Amino acid sequence: MRVTGTVTDASTGEAVPYASLMLKGTLNGTSSDAEGNYSINVPSDGVLVFSAVGYVTIEENVDSRARIDVALEPDSEFLDETIVVAYGTAKKSSFTGSAGTVGGESISRRSVSNVTKALEGMVAGITVTSGSGQPGSSSGITIRGTGSINASSSPLYVVDGIPFDGTIASINPNDIASMTVLKDASAAALYGARAANGVIMITTKRGSEGRAVVNFRGQVGLQSRSVNRYDLVSQDQYVELTWEALKNNYYLNGGYSLDEAKSLASAQLGATLGGEYYNPYKNYTWATLIDPETGMIQPDAVSAWNEDWMDAITNKSAIRQDYNLSVSGGDEKTKYAFSVGYLDDKGVLTTTGFKRYSLRANVDHNVNEWMQLGASASYSYTDQASTSIEDGTYTSNAWYTAQFMAPIYPVYLKDANGADLLDDNGQKQYDYGDGAVGNNRPTASRFNTLGDLEENNYETLYDNSSVRAYAVLGGDNDSMGIFRGLSFTTNFGADIANRRVSTYTNPYHGDGLSTQGSIDKYSTRTFSYTWNQILKYERTFGDFHFLGQLGHEFYNYEYQYLYGGRTGVYPGIFELAPASDATSTNNSYSETYRIESYFGRLAADFADKYYLEATWRTDGSSRFHRDHRWGQFWSLGGSWRLSEEGFMEDASWVNNLTLRLSYGELGNDDILTSTGASNFYLWQSFYDLTYPNASLAGAVLSTLESTGISWETKGSWNVGLEGTFFDRLVDLTAEYYFSRTSDMLLSYPMAMSTGFTGYNANVGSMTNQGVEASIRVNWANKSNFRANSTLMGYFNRNKVTALTETDEITYGSQVVKVGMPIYTYYVSKVAGVDPANGQLLYYAYEKDENGEMVPGSEYVTSDQTAANNSRYYVGSRQPLFQGSFGSEFYFGNFDFSFLTSFSVGGKVYDSVYATTMEPQYVGTNFSTNILRRWQKPGDVTDVPAVMLNSGRLAADRWLIDASYFAIKSVQLGYTLPTRWTEKAGIQSLRIFATGDNIALFSKLNGMNPQYSTSGGTDFVYAPTRAISVGIDINF
Repeated sequence: MRVTGTVTDASTGEAVPYASLMLKGTLNGTSSDAEGNYSINVPSDGVLVFSAVGYVTIEENVDSRARIDVALEPDSEFLDETIVVAYGTAKKSSFTGSAGTVGGESISRRSVSNVTKALEGMVAGITVTSGSGQPGSSSGITIRGTGSINASSSPLYVVDGIPFDGTIASINPNDIASMTVLKDASAAALYGARAANGVIMITTKRGSEGRAVVNFRGQVGLQSRSVNRYDLVSQDQYVELTWEALKNNYYLNGGYSLDEAKSLASAQLGATLGGEYYNPYKNYTWATLIDPETGMIQPDAVSAWNEDWMDAITNKSAIRQDYNLSVSGGDEKTKYAFSVGYLDDKGVLTTTGFKRYSLRANVDHNVNEWMQLGASASYSYTDQASTSIEDGTYTSNAWYTAQFMAPIYPVYLKDANGADLLDDNGQKQYDYGDGAVGNNRPTASRFNTLGDLEENNYETLYDNSSVRAYAVLGGDNDSMGIFRGLSFTTNFGADIANRRVSTYTNPYHGDGLSTQGSIDKYSTRTFSYTWNQILKYERTFGDFHFLGQLGHEFYNYEYQYLYGGRTGVYPGIFELAPASDATSTNNSYSETYRIESYFGRLAADFADKYYLEATWRTDGSSRFHRDHRWGQFWSLGGSWRLSEEGFMEDASWVNNLTLRLSYGELGNDDILTSTGASNFYLWQSFYDLTYPNASLAGAVLSTLESTGISWETKGSWNVGLEGTFFDRLVDLTAEYYFSRTSDMLLSYPMAMSTGFTGYNANVGSMTNQGVEASIRVNWANKSNFRANSTLMGYFNRNKVTALTETDEITYGSQVVKVGMPIYTYYVSKVAGVDPANGQLLYYAYEKDENGEMVPGSEYVTSDQTAANNSRYYVGSRQPLFQGSFGSEFYFGNFDFSFLTSFSVGGKVYDSVYATTMEPQYVGTNFSTNILRRWQKPGDVTDVPAVMLNSGRLAADRWLIDASYFAIKSVQLGYTLPTRWTEKAGIQSLRIFATGDNIALFSKLNGMNPQYSTSGGTDFVYAPTRAISVGIDINF
């Protein structure tokens, strides 16, 4: 018979949308629609089971009733949600540490190839940097500040309970049920040696009891760059500025009169820019193009071309396709989840892209009341097509050459009239600026960015296989008798990753011309496994609950590297064999890393009000000498549910209020630097076997042993307050933390007479402290309209507290100095522009014998040498605060959500912008900001006279405010009514449109303040914007 009805909330009378209905003892079921209505065919004597997230599950006997309306009671225990923690799960109320959780639904709203990019704005205290926008690339993630100067500051990734050594890009975001970020010592101490920078725990989707559910989710979209280009001058302006720069060189620096300088500038303009071939104004020669009186192009000059190199290499159809099919279900004995995924992410740069093929299977089986078994297996294969170089001012770097090529230089060859010069097939020909037809381009000669991208090949193939298996014996059931509450769990996990990189440069142009082309093959293989055994005892005696754990774990990591390369290639053949073996090169090495660990946990709580937890772990790492191999890591934490106390009885508006306090110490052993030598560790001496010794083999001791080096240790305090108020209307969390990283690895200086500059030692320390806060308001909860908004904000203050014998270490434009934040800028300070001659003025000072400023000695000068020797501390990358704001709306069958992120304060040293303001090479275009330059005596401005090859200092004029506001994602969806879909056997069908990386607003157009935590910029692949439409179907 058919039964219909409505599911409502017993406390409010409002409808409960998408509640689950199951015919007890079968896999037959359905769900309520957006209005709480349902319809199902069941036997007249059947039993219906009603359930929904946040409500108590109930059963109703059908008893031949055609209509059954049910009212679900809110589940008070729902406030006490379960979160994933180290080696298990925990109730949120009993959790004494700091953690943030991101659900799979939130992840699915982002159109990302790499799940790390979906974390931004989702957890307070996490800083996510974009890095490269290359499809498939990872974001940089730091948790509660930079944790080390030389060691890694990256978090540990744990997938389904086992540390993960594959690439995160191999994990399909659609397979993820949740991501939990462990931020403090109490949360992460059980991971000991590798947890100093936090832990990101990824839990994949598993099956649940009920009928099989088949899900298909597909998305198709178009991508474009999400960060605007720098504002550059036009073709006319570029020519005029180049002429003016030549004039200034002669007039201001060369001792010529103004008229002589103008005449010389006109005469040399053509030679400077590459000759008449590159003159697009065919009705004038270079020498006559500029009116010397106005310094502007003749008004009747007509350009024959004006080609945009960046536009030429941009993929106009950068389509992104993402398809996923999954099956999940099970009964009380066995539960399963299987999935397959395909992603094709075309890059916005032509010839680049990322493909991923993924498979995953998760199975859990209850053998009996005291034994559970489970296994997971996954495989992924990725193919990443990229560019050869993605940083620096190299002509082979497409993101440098194409973005900033002066607009007088065409992409394609031109004839004498400026028309395209076609080949015998009627096709355009690339202009390589190699002089073949008089095209002697003064910049990037022999290169053509578009031609190089199409004729060269750079590909990375990666496959990752992972297995996870567990067995649990015992548990909390009556059949255990006197052993009730005692369980033994063993977990095993292994990751095998193979990476194959192939680079090919053609023999005719660009980098390969001098070597007749080249072919390089890199192959790496990573194999790691983890095996642990955990004994747990957990019982409840009245109001007292106790948990104890003891465990052992072994971790093994092996890495192999193999390289081969040759020059003199055959065009279009991407293999070593056909190439010349006269200049072949090869190399190989391997690394091995092992950790043996013992750990324990004691946790107790009383009356669901008072919670105490202590953890301990000892790790023995192969990265250290046997005398310093073992480290001890521990934590102690407690929480107090104030809302359960008698003095809170009158505060009926408080649903839950918990105070937490914890302290612990963690370790960081990720200090291994690769030398290309097999199984080398920093505590060992290192001999350079390439030392020249005439015709004989030779070796020289290049690195002195440091047997005393050991862990970098991080001690961390955390105090937090978490509450839910006004019948779940408001959720509020606030936390303060303080951490000190000590024994940081630095090079300790030695006397030059020893033959060494220094040796490695644990001598540095730094602190991080900050505040995190988030508030969620569930401000609408009606039957046909629900809405919530979440605001997060946080700040971190970093300070270096100890170094070696010196109190500062300089790295280019930055300094690490005691008493200051890491990534503090140390550059020359600009005093303005001299109105008389347009020269840039700097502050300088005299130094005493210790290199310190002599009080009162400061003066202003145009001498760059004096300015470079008189650097100032002028701020840091550290923001004042960061945060995010997002909302979700559900109106009838429609849903809408958005997420934004923001940062206020801090500075970015924009070397890319500096390149356009003071180009070091002829042919690099100018920023539009140079239009406010000094041009004549008396001009008051902050931009000096334009010059060619004037030399550029690291100065505070390149420091740009790092504040930004970003619209990260927007999604609109519509779920079709079940009365429409059930006739086709469809449980639910949702269509949606989504946008990812919609917009970025910052101080300077073109600058990406999210590029790195260190505060620099580079000529890298721009982050991408994706606009997609999709469908999500459950059968």
